[in-house]
Amino acid sequence: MTEKRPHVVIFNPDQWRGDALGHLGHPAARTPVIDELVATDAVSFGNTYCQNPVCTPSRCSFMTGWYPHVRGHRTMFHMLQPDEPCLLKTLKDSGYFVWWGGKNDLVPAQHGYDAYCDVKYQTDPPPHRPLAGESWRGSPDGDSYYSFMAGRIDRPDDGRPCDNDWSNVHGAIDLIRSWDGEQPLCIYLPLTYPHPPYGVEDPWFSAIDRRALPPRIPEPESWAGKPSLLGGIADRQNLRGWSEDRWDELRATYLGMCARVDHQFGLVLDALRAVGIYDDTALFMFSDHGDFTGDYGIVEKTQNTFEECLTRVPLVIKPPAGVPITPGVRHGLTELIDVPATIEAFTGIVPQHTHFGRSLLPMLADPNAPGRDAVFCEGGRRDDEPQAAELDSAGSHDAGNLYWPRVSQQANDPVAHTKAVMCRNRRYKYVGRLYERDELYDLATDPRELDNRIDDPELGSVLASIKDRMLTFFLDTGDVVPVATDRRN
Repeated sequence: MTEKRPHVVIFNPDQWRGDALGHLGHPAARTPVIDELVATDAVSFGNTYCQNPVCTPSRCSFMTGWYPHVRGHRTMFHMLQPDEPCLLKTLKDSGYFVWWGGKNDLVPAQHGYDAYCDVKYQTDPPPHRPLAGESWRGSPDGDSYYSFMAGRIDRPDDGRPCDNDWSNVHGAIDLIRSWDGEQPLCIYLPLTYPHPPYGVEDPWFSAIDRRALPPRIPEPESWAGKPSLLGGIADRQNLRGWSEDRWDELRATYLGMCARVDHQFGLVLDALRAVGIYDDTALFMFSDHGDFTGDYGIVEKTQNTFEECLTRVPLVIKPPAGVPITPGVRHGLTELIDVPATIEAFTGIVPQHTHFGRSLLPMLADPNAPGRDAVFCEGGRRDDEPQAAELDSAGSHDAGNLYWPRVSQQANDPVAHTKAVMCRNRRYKYVGRLYERDELYDLATDPRELDNRIDDPELGSVLASIKDRMLTFFLDTGDVVPVATDRRN
């Protein structure tokens, strides 16, 4: 910890896959800002996992340091309640000026933002919204209607920002340039990109070399070894007739969106340097979850499957000056719930609640420091939990909704939407499912997770060991006891 409390920037793009970074070896990714930062000033945690593969549950988890099961955060419609801890509120209550510019997916709209930030930034004038309409989707009976594929988008002619992300990034830059107070600053930038629809303007649309794209994970010849939700989504999305050239265009557009976010991150770094507070700032760049982007023949995400493209996410941390660091990549296992613990270590804040994150300061300093022995992700519902079926979503009943292929199945098929938990160690991934066949993958020989070996006697001892690890996980994290005690008469 530094003597003076550092400024904190939480740069939080949505739905960025953990493999879509140049410095981690993706041959087509264009992320020069992040790559240079990791080479000089930061650590990239290359095996970081989210705790739920959709937005709200993941955010509730990394803002509390709790796994989703601690308070039942398993849907898009069960957000942080006023009695629950939140990293932003902790920082605000500890004297930080908290500026929030971007999407929510964290706290209930009916409760407002006052408890969590000093400013919830609103753009004025409103930005251009090139994908607000649906003409880019094509005909409802065509094979692009549920693809989320928009492609190249045009810049507005009237000088307005192209979308909310640009507005919020520039709002953060304006704040940095005008900041002259002694109060420590926290900037929270939860951007929308690279969340689909897959669409981006030039120069980023054209920046990706389509020829450099690695092979796509194909749709399995049989879905028998995989959860039924995936096969149902593949049926509903109707993308099986797509050529590899079309898939490549979609994947390149997604990488172009990542490239744009990398550029925007660079603008924020430039502003910090320009006003002389870069060294005094702790930087966190990470995503809430990943994206299929054509792998397995589908797009978007799911709520209770745990493929690497969904659960592995970027996490890059630059500490404030004075904190020991060896820049570069770490390969040990880490989780997003480690973010609040690390911020607490930087700031000296002692949390007023029990949580399960671990400070990453030892891994920042020592390239050989071990990570976790296992990481966890969870989602889905029991068949007697209609409140967890996301019936509030228009996608549950409106076939014109972009999310209908997934959400309609969640709403109507409790077996496909079964409660499930992933335990991944350094080599193996186990998924326990309440109503469907479990999964077990040897990631060393099957990194694409296409060969479910749950019934393979050769892996019997592995299965027993990883199930025991999951039991320990639930025993360790099954509840939290409030720090404050009650009076007994």
